[in-house]
Amino acid sequence: MQHFLIYIDPGSGNYLLQLIVAAALGAGFVVKTWWWRIKSFFHKKKDDPKKNL
Repeated sequence: MQHFLIYIDPGSGNYLLQLIVAAALGAGFVVKTWWWRIKSFFHKKKDDPKKNL
């Protein structure tokens, strides 16, 4: 049986934390963009009567 010692130095831990935060922010941006597109597809704008003058 082999024993592996796993060591994460502070730099690697900080990088891992940065990856997690960046992934969460990126996923939030994607969801926000998709939600805006879906919402704008179903929400039709009414014609503004002042534009036609």
